[in-house]
Amino acid sequence: MYESIRTPSVHTTAETDVPRRSRDEELDIRLAGHLTALLTVTDELRALTPDPAFDKAAQQLADQSARLGGGRAPLRAVPSARDARASHLAGLHQRAHTLAGMALVIATAREDDAAAELAAARLEAHAAALGLTESA
Repeated sequence: MYESIRTPSVHTTAETDVPRRSRDEELDIRLAGHLTALLTVTDELRALTPDPAFDKAAQQLADQSARLGGGRAPLRAVPSARDARASHLAGLHQRAHTLAGMALVIATAREDDAAAELAAARLEAHAAALGLTESA
């Protein structure tokens, strides 16, 4: 009472017509994602603590993200933060610091000097805001 299997097993690797991305394309996608996430946090900080430095950083992040995304501008949400307490701001700076660090790692791996320089600058800025750097 054996009936043969009529469909291929899910455990076999069948040749498919699914396009594969190169390592560089995957890194570009990941880097653009981290920069866009960093842009979102930067927009939140801009809404809570207006500062020309945040405006400049947001523009640079948007430019790099667009460059990596094939010229498509990143989607930008309206900032939702309404709480300017120090603890909330510190949390945003911590999140931005983490995202900048991840972006720096990927930019370094793909040897993208412009993105690495921007990520390093943002990492340093948020570290300073968190008091993680030594003052001279």
